Amino acid sequence: MISILILIPFVAAIVVLFSGEKAKTISFYAAIAELIVSFYALTLFRADGGMQFVQDYWWIPSLGISYTVGADGISMLLVLLTTVLTPLIIYSSFSHNYSRPGLFYSLILIMQAALIGVFTALDGFLFYVFWELALIPIYLICLVWGGKDRVRITLKFFIYTLFGSLLMLVALIWLWLQTPGTHSFALEALYKIQLTPGQSGWIFWAFFISFAIKMPVFPFHTWQPDTYTDSPTPGTMLLSGIMLKMGVYGLIRWLLPIATEGIGQWGWLALSLSLVSVLYASIIALVQKDFKRLIAFSSIAHVGLISAGVFSLSLQGTQGAVIQMLNHGINVVGLFFIADILSTRLKTREMSEMGGIRLVAPRFSAVFIILVMASIALPLTNGFVGEFLLINGIFQVSGRMAAVAGLTIILGAVYMLTSYRKIVLGDKQARTALFADLTPQEKGVLVPLVVLIIAIGVYPSPILRFAEPSVKAILGIIHGHGGMALMN
Repeated sequence: MISILILIPFVAAIVVLFSGEKAKTISFYAAIAELIVSFYALTLFRADGGMQFVQDYWWIPSLGISYTVGADGISMLLVLLTTVLTPLIIYSSFSHNYSRPGLFYSLILIMQAALIGVFTALDGFLFYVFWELALIPIYLICLVWGGKDRVRITLKFFIYTLFGSLLMLVALIWLWLQTPGTHSFALEALYKIQLTPGQSGWIFWAFFISFAIKMPVFPFHTWQPDTYTDSPTPGTMLLSGIMLKMGVYGLIRWLLPIATEGIGQWGWLALSLSLVSVLYASIIALVQKDFKRLIAFSSIAHVGLISAGVFSLSLQGTQGAVIQMLNHGINVVGLFFIADILSTRLKTREMSEMGGIRLVAPRFSAVFIILVMASIALPLTNGFVGEFLLINGIFQVSGRMAAVAGLTIILGAVYMLTSYRKIVLGDKQARTALFADLTPQEKGVLVPLVVLIIAIGVYPSPILRFAEPSVKAILGIIHGHGGMALMN
């Protein structure tokens, strides 16, 4: 089943590459087919904490490298996030005519296949291959279809991510050399390695820096605002909605169970850096004038909170991180699409040049406020569930840290509601007097997102029950290997 989910977008990408003007339509239907298969896989899945749909074949036996894939509850939720958001991202681009559409949409599909590979790989080398494969399409999307400063921005993005990837590769090769008996990259074999505190410490930092760059977490974040702002909107949606979850997933699946002693030594610092991201990005978001750039800094703040929840090593914090990965993906894709609609209609992203849109586009204004409320964690929206669990988990580590974490809600409310006031309320401006309301195509993207926001906010229990056995299994490995609480 996992291999089918990986192969469908790969095969479709080859077809789309040579499809010319039909590329967007074919890619959309391929993404819908992928969504249907993922829902079918969901009906076969048993949320018991173990790996399902496991396939294990030797790839390079002499090096202990195998094609091993499978999914537990955490992986399956991220696969579903990928398959739900990809067709919406493709559909959102239908109002734009990108040059070389065959290449553009084939890159999106390759990226989807690689992301599913990242979330399901059970071999360290295979994980690294899919990790790198997921980065190549987004480099090209940013470089070919980005803004005027795309070359400089993409080069900076490339250098950051290459550095992180090399750190990960060095750590994986070193771990491969430590596996007992025949060297192996198998996840289970890596989990069994007994590391000294010093060894665990440097493995912790190698993995953490690699994953922190991708999320990103302060001070490894400086590539993100420019890249998010300059990329074409579908690229920004892929980066923020799905790709940054690779970093959080890497923390949960690879860092925590392997570098358990390193967590005891350095987890407090990783947690502190995550909370610095919350505060730093929120303060910078307060002074942004460009709405798309504001959302970029908002994303850093929200992901910093997710990372902090992971390093709380509590059931509530890790559960919150898992469900908030889904929520953040849904919310940020919707907000970036709102930013794209504003930019396309008004030919500007400067909020000072907007205002009064509620008077001419009530449906747009209503959907926009729902996305804003979800972003600031209003009760009965999806954002509330995740942030409540995250802050609860962090509180179990430190009340002071939980207070800092809570600032993401307060400051988020300030900058998101202020931006809504500037864009939607007030008097009509010259640019906004003829602002058109949502088109059927735009409703087709935003309405499913709004439904998910409300459904998860009102009834999150199925997702929490689905992930809980896998979260408990991961935490059991950590504590079984001697992982300790960060603070008392």
